[in-house]
Amino acid sequence: MTATPDKAWQPLSGLTVIDFSMLLPGPLTTLIFADLGADIIKVEPPGGDYARGMTSQLFAGANRNKRSLLLDLKSPDAGEVITRLALRGDIAIEGFRPGVARRLGIGADALQELNPGLVYCSISGFGQTGPMASHPGHDLAYLAMAGSLSQSGHWREASRRSSTPVADMAGGTYAAIAILAALREKDNTGMASVIDISLYESMLYMNALRFGFKDDQPSKDHLYPTNDLFTTRDGKQVALTIVEQKFWDNFVVAVGEKHAHFASEMYATESGRRARGDDLMHQLDELFAGENAAHWLSLFEQHDVPATLCITPRQALQTPQSIARAAHVETPHGEVLPFPSIVTGHSPCKEQSPPPAPGEHNEIILQELGFDASDIQRLVTAGAVVSG
Repeated sequence: MTATPDKAWQPLSGLTVIDFSMLLPGPLTTLIFADLGADIIKVEPPGGDYARGMTSQLFAGANRNKRSLLLDLKSPDAGEVITRLALRGDIAIEGFRPGVARRLGIGADALQELNPGLVYCSISGFGQTGPMASHPGHDLAYLAMAGSLSQSGHWREASRRSSTPVADMAGGTYAAIAILAALREKDNTGMASVIDISLYESMLYMNALRFGFKDDQPSKDHLYPTNDLFTTRDGKQVALTIVEQKFWDNFVVAVGEKHAHFASEMYATESGRRARGDDLMHQLDELFAGENAAHWLSLFEQHDVPATLCITPRQALQTPQSIARAAHVETPHGEVLPFPSIVTGHSPCKEQSPPPAPGEHNEIILQELGFDASDIQRLVTAGAVVSG
């Protein structure tokens, strides 16, 4: 059967995810599922997700296409809501420190006793076991402890973190992959897994791919002096990304006889460029400072030299490449960047709902769970369900 070209790709339609997580890692996991068609019931505490109070766009970015239920898990009357959520869900996800979910009545044992087919995922800083399991932390700590910050990302600079919270996003993404694998396993065996995702181990996994296990001192082995940022005459920054030899050869041709020193034998090989990296970067600084960014980008495009301009997030959505790929869609609630995939026969998902107000969907979710008006009023009066 051929897919309808204007139909959005929603392969997870029909799945229900009970999301007890807050901030970024868990909400990123469930955002991925929401983009792919799953129904996300976002269970928030009386004060709402902590990210609602942050100055960044984090809450808005990670929580569209979800429904909010404001539930006080500490209330004795919340138990019957938890029970019906567990029976309704295909997946449950939480992001508390180890032991907290169990004390709140939403641990894996309790929910899977109610629904043995419920795939359960915990995301925490250091995992559910080990001497640091209950240790507090945030993205920077996981990067530091996993060894990521011992190595620099630039030839001439000490290590520094990215503006993107890499550990949080890696852990949230790996959680989505693990849950999908668990759903596949359940299809094959009938068994629903309990998944333990650690943000710290997510970074260990990434570092092992990049650095292996032997580095015990800062090194430049993973860096290239020709793969860095350079400032042009008009004050803009160009990312020159030469790694392969063929692109260096193209660069030498592009800059021509006017800059013949780049064609010197001492720079002809990668080992030569590395050995003289500081000097080479000084030469590149002088080169880029001599012309505006537009000059260099035009010249390099003509000679197949990989380089691009450093731009802002706003500008990134306005590039011809972004527009051509329909990377973002316009909605009545503003611009949205759906899950980044282009699937043959399908269009990007243009049906988007904004991040929910706290408790916005209390009544409709409770009705779907089988509570009638008097039950809902009773839960509100008892303080188990909280009005937004």
